[in-house]
Amino acid sequence: MKPGTTGYTRKFLRTAVRRLRQFAYTPAIAKHRKERNSAPVRLPRVGLALGGGFARGVAHVGVLKVLIENGIPIDALAGTSAGSLAAAAFASGCTIDELIAAARKLRWNRLARWTFSRLGFATNERMEALLAELLRCRTFEQLKIPLAVVAGDVTTGEAVIFREGNLITPVRASCCFPGLFTPVEYRGRLLVDGVIVGSVPVMALQQMNVDVIVGVHMTGNGNPPPRPTNLFQIVGESFQIIQNLNQAHWRSQCDLVIEPNVLDIRWDEFERGDELIAAGEAAAQAALPALRLLLQVRAANSTQPTRSTQPRSAAVLEPGAAAS
Repeated sequence: MKPGTTGYTRKFLRTAVRRLRQFAYTPAIAKHRKERNSAPVRLPRVGLALGGGFARGVAHVGVLKVLIENGIPIDALAGTSAGSLAAAAFASGCTIDELIAAARKLRWNRLARWTFSRLGFATNERMEALLAELLRCRTFEQLKIPLAVVAGDVTTGEAVIFREGNLITPVRASCCFPGLFTPVEYRGRLLVDGVIVGSVPVMALQQMNVDVIVGVHMTGNGNPPPRPTNLFQIVGESFQIIQNLNQAHWRSQCDLVIEPNVLDIRWDEFERGDELIAAGEAAAQAALPALRLLLQVRAANSTQPTRSTQPRSAAVLEPGAAAS
């Protein structure tokens, strides 16, 4: 095409306009891409729901130890029964070493004493002195990590969730094993162990603005627990059976379930604290690959809203099982 012709002029003008647009828009496009790539990724908020287990709940310390040592964030906690004790201590600012030391010293006579009552064989009033010594604060508002403590109203059958005010009494009530300990009267309610309304307090975390819910549930390797030798062991194992048969709902609300293998340890064998801690560590170590992958996926999708409360399939990691 020769210069001066109409076709040449039109082609020249189209090329000039295209290059002018590239000159004008390229810096803006580059700036947008740079800002998009450098925008901070919102890390997913992790909530940990610690279930019951009486002495077996010492395994929670091992789980917490592994998560902290591997840099897994814990942005909110919920606890029921023994899980409320571990969660409250950690949320109040206790270090892992302090929790381990406290777990090794934990014994029945530091928690309870026998009594004569129509409502129970013992009282856990001694827990108040233990909690006053262990906890670094006295109210929910003073905690370093948001916490929900779940107890059960034995009169109405309702779950009672505590998130504010006095910390010690709700934790004590949440550990008040029905049939063994006399109930705790508090705020017009007759309160007992939170396991009667759910063995893992997942529901309490759903209102705490978390993206990932990790449940911790005490379990075994498939073998039956030791044969009970007294009334209280029969009551304890009976509650364990009930909890095992009523897991579908809370499991459906978890993104991951960590299950320390502790059922070969009796519910009242506090002297086996080191074994319980080791069981918690083993279960948490097995869960780490799946948990890290879960956090990576949620971080990549961080522009999406905080997780909904719709049921989802839970990833269940058995103790010692390899995580994919």
